Amino acid sequence: MEKEILNNSIDRSWIEKWNSPFTISGPCSAESEEQVIETAQRLDPAYVQVFRAGIWKPRTKPNNFEGVGKKGLQWLKNVKRKTGLMTATEIANSEHVKLALSFDIDVLWIGARSTSSPFIVQEIADSLEGKKDKVILVKNPIHPDIELWIGALERLFKKGVRKLGVIHRGFYTYQASKYRNQPNWNLLSKFRSFFPRIPVICDPSHICGNKEGIFSISKIAYHFKYDGLMIECHCNPDKAWSDSQQQITPEKLLELLKQLIDSSKSKESKSENNQIQKNLDSLRIFIDELDENIIALLAERMKISKQLGTLKKGSDVSILQPNRWVEIMNKSIKLGKNLGLSEELLKGVFKLLHKESIKIQNRM
Repeated sequence: MEKEILNNSIDRSWIEKWNSPFTISGPCSAESEEQVIETAQRLDPAYVQVFRAGIWKPRTKPNNFEGVGKKGLQWLKNVKRKTGLMTATEIANSEHVKLALSFDIDVLWIGARSTSSPFIVQEIADSLEGKKDKVILVKNPIHPDIELWIGALERLFKKGVRKLGVIHRGFYTYQASKYRNQPNWNLLSKFRSFFPRIPVICDPSHICGNKEGIFSISKIAYHFKYDGLMIECHCNPDKAWSDSQQQITPEKLLELLKQLIDSSKSKESKSENNQIQKNLDSLRIFIDELDENIIALLAERMKISKQLGTLKKGSDVSILQPNRWVEIMNKSIKLGKNLGLSEELLKGVFKLLHKESIKIQNRM
């Protein structure tokens, strides 16, 4: 399908009708009707438009809490009746869709693991055929694969879904990181260049995996002019049955949103019509994220150097291995040159790495 057709045919009315920034919030999981209702009633409807709660929570391993199931949908329906908030939950198969629609859930989202499977997305798309009044959001796949993400949108579009949007919840990374899921802001920038009209919601809760980083991630999302936020909140986060470390109270959410709006207005007034400064800030965000990745990789490399030192000492092997060093340098220079890096830079970097590695191994 042509990207232009998908982009130009999106129905944005569901998100453009709100004057304030669009916010989806609520607990990671619905645990009880009392917990759901209390959390919803403590939200400020002037700042939050949609109440979310996970009803089905498949875990990586069984025997953990996997959601309350169907009865939680009635709790969401009661939230809508008592507060007037729209409701949202995650769906992962056709049965979920059928049940969610029967309880008039307004917004359905497809999770990152489901987005990664075209079979699951197709099953969901088939069950949504003709349901033009519902908002369907697609979380990014676990790994940074834009085409897989686009493919999910296309499958839904072909079944007549027009109120589409995406959720940026970050990408899994094998390396140590301060994030639960790597934001990869540069990739999201590319996605938005392809589809400028598709609403993008940022999910800082799943990007951070902790309470402390939510504001900074939300602030970056505001910089890139995302269409909204999905932030997890709970009436008693410390007692939450799942992801307690990344949920905040409704009152803390309100404080965060007010601070975010004030900060954004202040920045806009200072740099009004200054596109050069905005572009500079964007590129610096990309560089900051890459620097964080480099530091994480360096830490992993030095951990292995410690293991090498222990092994060499136990086996009476010399710390300095000249042939191995020459092999690494030559291979790295060849690879780096193919990627457009200068030999001078590569030699400087790897000499420093080698020196630090030898120092660590000698300590062992």
